[in-house]
Amino acid sequence: MTPDRTPVVLIKGPTAAGKSGLALRLAEALAGEIVSVDACQVYRGLDLGTAKPTREERARVPHHLIDIREPDRPYSAADFLADAHAAIEDIARRGRLPLLVGGTMLYFRALQEGLSPLPPADPGLRARLAEEGARRGWPALHRRLAEVDPAAAARIRPTDPQRIQRALEIWELAGEPPSALQARGRAGRLRRPVISLALVPADRQWLHGRIAERFRAMLAAGLVEEVRGLLARGLDPALPALRSVGYRQAVAVLAGRLPAGELEARGIYATRQLAKRQLTWLRAESGLVRFDPGAAGWEGALRAHLERRLEALVKA
Repeated sequence: MTPDRTPVVLIKGPTAAGKSGLALRLAEALAGEIVSVDACQVYRGLDLGTAKPTREERARVPHHLIDIREPDRPYSAADFLADAHAAIEDIARRGRLPLLVGGTMLYFRALQEGLSPLPPADPGLRARLAEEGARRGWPALHRRLAEVDPAAAARIRPTDPQRIQRALEIWELAGEPPSALQARGRAGRLRRPVISLALVPADRQWLHGRIAERFRAMLAAGLVEEVRGLLARGLDPALPALRSVGYRQAVAVLAGRLPAGELEARGIYATRQLAKRQLTWLRAESGLVRFDPGAAGWEGALRAHLERRLEALVKA
Protein backbone atom coordinates (compact mmCIF):
# COMPACT_ATOMS: atom_id res chain seq x y z
CA MET A 1 0.00 0.00 0.00
CA THR A 2 1.40 3.39 -1.01
CA PRO A 3 1.84 6.05 1.71
CA ASP A 4 -0.87 8.24 0.18
CA ARG A 5 -3.40 5.39 0.55
CA THR A 6 -2.40 4.29 4.06
CA PRO A 7 -5.60 3.98 6.10
CA VAL A 8 -6.22 5.49 9.52
CA VAL A 9 -7.52 3.26 12.31
CA LEU A 10 -9.72 4.98 14.89
CA ILE A 11 -10.13 3.28 18.28
CA LYS A 12 -12.79 4.97 20.40
CA GLY A 13 -14.45 4.19 23.68
CA PRO A 14 -15.29 5.40 27.16
CA THR A 15 -12.61 6.03 29.73
CA ALA A 16 -11.16 2.89 31.38
CA ALA A 17 -12.51 0.55 28.67
CA GLY A 18 -9.01 -0.71 27.76
CA LYS A 19 -8.25 1.36 24.65
CA SER A 20 -4.62 2.15 25.48
CA GLY A 21 -3.58 -1.44 26.18
CA LEU A 22 -5.33 -2.64 23.03
CA ALA A 23 -3.64 0.06 20.96
CA LEU A 24 -0.19 -0.95 22.24
CA ARG A 25 -0.74 -4.56 21.29
CA LEU A 26 -2.16 -3.70 17.86
CA ALA A 27 0.63 -1.23 17.11
CA GLU A 28 3.29 -3.82 17.93
CA ALA A 29 1.56 -6.47 15.81
CA LEU A 30 0.77 -4.24 12.81
CA ALA A 31 3.81 -1.93 12.62
CA GLY A 32 1.74 0.96 13.87
CA GLU A 33 2.19 4.17 15.82
CA ILE A 34 -0.29 5.73 18.23
CA VAL A 35 -1.77 9.22 17.96
CA SER A 36 -3.45 10.25 21.21
CA VAL A 37 -6.99 11.60 20.84
CA ASP A 38 -7.15 13.02 24.34
CA ALA A 39 -7.77 16.66 25.22
CA CYS A 40 -5.66 16.46 28.40
CA GLN A 41 -2.74 14.19 27.49
CA VAL A 42 -1.41 17.03 25.34
CA TYR A 43 -0.47 18.92 28.54
CA ARG A 44 2.91 18.53 30.18
CA GLY A 45 2.70 17.68 33.86
CA LEU A 46 -0.79 16.17 33.72
CA ASP A 47 0.31 12.56 33.95
CA LEU A 48 -1.53 10.54 36.59
CA GLY A 49 -4.99 12.03 36.14
CA THR A 50 -4.90 11.55 32.36
CA ALA A 51 -3.70 7.93 32.52
CA LYS A 52 -0.85 8.99 30.26
CA PRO A 53 1.20 6.14 28.76
CA THR A 54 4.30 5.38 30.78
CA ARG A 55 7.83 5.95 29.51
CA GLU A 56 8.16 2.19 29.06
CA GLU A 57 5.03 2.04 26.93
CA ARG A 58 6.18 4.98 24.83
CA ALA A 59 9.49 3.21 24.35
CA ARG A 60 7.67 0.13 23.04
CA VAL A 61 5.57 2.07 20.51
CA PRO A 62 5.94 5.68 19.31
CA HIS A 63 3.18 7.94 20.64
CA HIS A 64 2.19 11.32 19.20
CA LEU A 65 0.35 14.38 20.62
CA ILE A 66 1.41 13.70 24.20
CA ASP A 67 3.25 16.37 26.26
CA ILE A 68 3.17 18.95 23.47
CA ARG A 69 1.76 21.95 25.34
CA GLU A 70 2.03 23.70 28.70
CA PRO A 71 -1.18 23.63 30.78
CA ASP A 72 -1.57 27.41 30.69
CA ARG A 73 -1.99 27.35 26.89
CA PRO A 74 -5.46 25.96 26.13
CA TYR A 75 -5.67 23.42 23.31
CA SER A 76 -8.57 23.50 20.84
CA ALA A 77 -10.16 21.09 18.40
CA ALA A 78 -8.61 23.15 15.59
CA ASP A 79 -5.17 22.73 17.19
CA PHE A 80 -5.77 19.00 17.41
CA LEU A 81 -6.88 18.78 13.80
CA ALA A 82 -3.70 20.45 12.53
CA ASP A 83 -1.43 18.37 14.78
CA ALA A 84 -3.20 15.10 14.05
CA HIS A 85 -3.00 15.57 10.29
CA ALA A 86 0.73 16.30 10.57
CA ALA A 87 1.29 13.19 12.70
CA ILE A 88 -0.76 10.98 10.38
CA GLU A 89 1.15 12.14 7.31
CA ASP A 90 4.49 11.60 9.05
CA ILE A 91 3.55 8.09 10.14
CA ALA A 92 2.20 7.11 6.71
CA ARG A 93 5.24 8.55 4.92
CA ARG A 94 7.42 6.19 6.95
CA GLY A 95 5.32 3.17 5.97
CA ARG A 96 3.69 2.77 9.37
CA LEU A 97 0.00 2.45 10.33
CA PRO A 98 -1.59 5.40 12.20
CA LEU A 99 -3.74 4.30 15.16
CA LEU A 100 -5.75 7.18 16.61
CA VAL A 101 -6.80 6.23 20.10
CA GLY A 102 -8.70 8.05 22.83
CA GLY A 103 -11.94 9.26 24.31
CA THR A 104 -12.25 12.91 23.24
CA MET A 105 -15.18 12.41 20.90
CA LEU A 106 -15.20 16.02 19.70
CA TYR A 107 -11.71 15.51 18.29
CA PHE A 108 -12.77 12.34 16.48
CA ARG A 109 -15.74 14.20 15.01
CA ALA A 110 -13.43 16.98 13.82
CA LEU A 111 -11.27 14.42 12.02
CA GLN A 112 -14.18 12.65 10.39
CA GLU A 113 -16.38 15.64 9.58
CA GLY A 114 -14.04 18.63 9.62
CA LEU A 115 -14.48 21.91 11.47
CA SER A 116 -16.48 24.99 10.69
CA PRO A 117 -14.46 28.16 9.87
CA LEU A 118 -14.76 29.76 13.30
CA PRO A 119 -12.62 32.67 14.56
CA PRO A 120 -9.69 31.80 16.86
CA ALA A 121 -9.88 32.43 20.59
CA ASP A 122 -9.44 35.96 21.89
CA PRO A 123 -7.87 35.85 25.39
CA GLY A 124 -9.06 39.34 26.32
CA LEU A 125 -12.64 38.69 25.27
CA ARG A 126 -12.63 35.33 27.02
CA ALA A 127 -11.42 36.93 30.23
CA ARG A 128 -14.20 39.51 30.05
CA LEU A 129 -16.86 36.87 29.46
CA ALA A 130 -15.47 34.73 32.27
CA GLU A 131 -15.60 37.67 34.67
CA GLU A 132 -19.16 38.46 33.63
CA GLY A 133 -20.19 34.82 33.98
CA ALA A 134 -18.74 34.68 37.50
CA ARG A 135 -20.45 37.93 38.44
CA ARG A 136 -23.89 37.48 36.85
CA GLY A 137 -24.07 33.71 36.61
CA TRP A 138 -23.75 31.58 33.45
CA PRO A 139 -27.54 31.12 33.05
CA ALA A 140 -27.75 34.89 32.46
CA LEU A 141 -25.17 34.64 29.66
CA HIS A 142 -27.03 31.63 28.31
CA ARG A 143 -30.14 33.79 28.02
CA ARG A 144 -28.12 36.33 26.03
CA LEU A 145 -26.95 33.54 23.74
CA ALA A 146 -30.57 32.45 23.23
CA GLU A 147 -31.37 35.95 21.96
CA VAL A 148 -28.61 35.98 19.32
CA ASP A 149 -28.47 32.28 18.42
CA PRO A 150 -31.47 30.20 19.58
CA ALA A 151 -30.14 27.10 17.79
CA ALA A 152 -26.82 27.21 19.66
CA ALA A 153 -28.55 27.90 22.98
CA ALA A 154 -30.79 24.88 22.46
CA ARG A 155 -27.71 22.64 22.17
CA ILE A 156 -25.83 24.13 25.14
CA ARG A 157 -26.85 23.68 28.77
CA PRO A 158 -27.16 26.84 30.91
CA THR A 159 -24.64 25.22 33.27
CA ASP A 160 -21.93 24.69 30.61
CA PRO A 161 -19.71 27.80 30.98
CA GLN A 162 -17.03 26.80 28.46
CA ARG A 163 -19.46 26.30 25.59
CA ILE A 164 -21.51 29.39 26.46
CA GLN A 165 -18.32 31.44 26.61
CA ARG A 166 -17.10 30.12 23.24
CA ALA A 167 -20.45 30.70 21.53
CA LEU A 168 -20.65 34.31 22.74
CA GLU A 169 -17.01 34.83 21.83
CA ILE A 170 -17.74 33.69 18.25
CA TRP A 171 -20.78 35.97 18.09
CA GLU A 172 -18.81 39.01 19.20
CA LEU A 173 -15.78 38.30 17.00
CA ALA A 174 -17.60 37.28 13.82
CA GLY A 175 -20.78 39.32 14.21
CA GLU A 176 -22.76 36.25 13.20
CA PRO A 177 -24.45 33.42 15.11
CA PRO A 178 -22.15 30.41 15.64
CA SER A 179 -24.78 28.07 14.16
CA ALA A 180 -24.79 30.10 10.92
CA LEU A 181 -21.02 29.82 10.60
CA GLN A 182 -21.12 26.11 11.33
CA ALA A 183 -23.73 25.57 8.61
CA ARG A 184 -21.45 26.94 5.86
CA GLY A 185 -19.27 23.90 5.55
CA ARG A 186 -16.39 22.21 7.25
CA ALA A 187 -12.68 21.92 6.57
CA GLY A 188 -9.95 19.50 7.60
CA ARG A 189 -11.80 16.22 7.19
CA LEU A 190 -9.68 13.09 6.80
CA ARG A 191 -9.24 12.12 3.16
CA ARG A 192 -7.66 8.75 3.85
CA PRO A 193 -9.53 5.45 4.20
CA VAL A 194 -10.85 5.16 7.76
CA ILE A 195 -11.44 2.04 9.85
CA SER A 196 -13.53 3.09 12.84
CA LEU A 197 -13.71 0.77 15.85
CA ALA A 198 -15.09 1.22 19.36
CA LEU A 199 -14.91 -0.56 22.70
CA VAL A 200 -18.45 -0.45 24.09
CA PRO A 201 -19.04 -2.50 27.25
CA ALA A 202 -22.43 -4.19 27.39
CA ASP A 203 -22.21 -4.47 31.17
CA ARG A 204 -22.16 -0.98 32.70
CA GLN A 205 -21.14 -2.43 36.08
CA TRP A 206 -18.04 -3.94 34.50
CA LEU A 207 -17.01 -0.48 33.32
CA HIS A 208 -17.87 1.12 36.67
CA GLY A 209 -15.61 -1.37 38.41
CA ARG A 210 -12.70 -0.54 36.14
CA ILE A 211 -13.28 3.21 36.60
CA ALA A 212 -13.22 2.85 40.39
CA GLU A 213 -10.11 0.68 40.34
CA ARG A 214 -8.25 3.10 38.09
CA PHE A 215 -9.18 6.22 40.03
CA ARG A 216 -8.08 4.62 43.29
CA ALA A 217 -4.78 3.72 41.64
CA MET A 218 -4.35 7.35 40.53
CA LEU A 219 -4.87 8.55 44.09
CA ALA A 220 -2.44 5.97 45.46
CA ALA A 221 0.16 7.02 42.88
CA GLY A 222 -0.04 10.67 44.01
CA LEU A 223 -2.72 12.50 42.02
CA VAL A 224 -3.24 15.11 44.75
CA GLU A 225 0.51 15.73 44.96
CA GLU A 226 0.63 16.11 41.18
CA VAL A 227 -2.10 18.76 41.33
CA ARG A 228 -0.40 20.49 44.26
CA GLY A 229 2.75 20.78 42.14
CA LEU A 230 0.81 22.23 39.21
CA LEU A 231 -0.82 24.86 41.41
CA ALA A 232 2.56 25.68 42.97
CA ARG A 233 3.70 26.71 39.50
CA GLY A 234 1.11 29.48 39.61
CA LEU A 235 -1.37 27.84 37.23
CA ASP A 236 -4.90 29.21 37.35
CA PRO A 237 -7.30 26.52 38.70
CA ALA A 238 -9.87 27.75 36.14
CA LEU A 239 -7.71 26.61 33.20
CA PRO A 240 -9.40 23.93 31.06
CA ALA A 241 -6.56 21.52 31.90
CA LEU A 242 -7.32 21.77 35.62
CA ARG A 243 -11.09 21.65 35.12
CA SER A 244 -10.94 18.12 33.71
CA VAL A 245 -12.21 15.08 35.59
CA GLY A 246 -10.07 14.15 38.57
CA TYR A 247 -8.07 17.36 38.50
CA ARG A 248 -11.14 19.48 39.25
CA GLN A 249 -11.95 17.42 42.33
CA ALA A 250 -8.32 17.44 43.56
CA VAL A 251 -8.19 21.23 43.14
CA ALA A 252 -11.35 21.50 45.24
CA VAL A 253 -9.73 19.46 48.02
CA LEU A 254 -6.59 21.60 48.02
CA ALA A 255 -8.71 24.77 48.04
CA GLY A 256 -10.68 23.51 51.04
CA ARG A 257 -13.97 23.31 49.13
CA LEU A 258 -14.15 19.51 49.28
CA PRO A 259 -13.25 17.28 52.26
CA ALA A 260 -10.32 15.02 51.43
CA GLY A 261 -12.37 12.01 52.50
CA GLU A 262 -14.85 12.69 49.71
CA LEU A 263 -12.31 12.92 46.89
CA GLU A 264 -12.40 9.25 45.93
CA ALA A 265 -16.18 9.06 45.70
CA ARG A 266 -16.50 12.39 43.88
CA GLY A 267 -13.75 11.51 41.40
CA ILE A 268 -15.23 8.11 40.62
CA TYR A 269 -18.69 9.61 40.16
CA ALA A 270 -17.36 12.33 37.83
CA THR A 271 -15.47 9.74 35.79
CA ARG A 272 -18.61 7.62 35.48
CA GLN A 273 -20.49 10.67 34.21
CA LEU A 274 -17.74 11.28 31.66
CA ALA A 275 -18.01 7.68 30.47
CA LYS A 276 -21.78 8.08 30.17
CA ARG A 277 -21.32 11.12 27.90
CA GLN A 278 -18.77 9.27 25.78
CA LEU A 279 -21.12 6.32 25.35
CA THR A 280 -23.89 8.70 24.31
CA TRP A 281 -21.65 10.02 21.52
CA LEU A 282 -20.84 6.49 20.39
CA ARG A 283 -24.49 5.38 20.32
CA ALA A 284 -25.28 8.21 17.92
CA GLU A 285 -22.44 7.39 15.51
CA SER A 286 -23.01 5.38 12.34
CA GLY A 287 -20.39 3.36 10.49
CA LEU A 288 -18.79 2.26 13.75
CA VAL A 289 -17.95 -1.38 14.47
CA ARG A 290 -18.39 -2.06 18.18
CA PHE A 291 -16.73 -4.67 20.39
CA ASP A 292 -17.54 -5.49 23.99
CA PRO A 293 -14.29 -5.51 26.03
CA GLY A 294 -16.04 -7.43 28.79
CA ALA A 295 -16.94 -10.35 26.51
CA ALA A 296 -14.90 -13.50 25.94
CA GLY A 297 -12.79 -13.44 22.78
CA TRP A 298 -13.47 -9.78 21.98
CA GLU A 299 -9.87 -8.85 21.20
CA GLY A 300 -9.39 -11.74 18.79
CA ALA A 301 -12.60 -10.79 17.00
CA LEU A 302 -11.53 -7.14 16.77
CA ARG A 303 -8.09 -8.00 15.45
CA ALA A 304 -9.52 -10.42 12.86
CA HIS A 305 -11.96 -7.75 11.67
CA LEU A 306 -9.20 -5.14 11.46
CA GLU A 307 -6.87 -7.44 9.55
CA ARG A 308 -9.65 -8.27 7.05
CA ARG A 309 -10.34 -4.58 6.50
CA LEU A 310 -6.65 -3.80 6.01
CA GLU A 311 -6.26 -6.67 3.57
CA ALA A 312 -9.27 -5.49 1.58
CA LEU A 313 -7.81 -1.98 1.33
CA VAL A 314 -4.51 -3.37 0.08
CA LYS A 315 -6.32 -5.26 -2.69
CA ALA A 316 -8.54 -2.33 -3.64
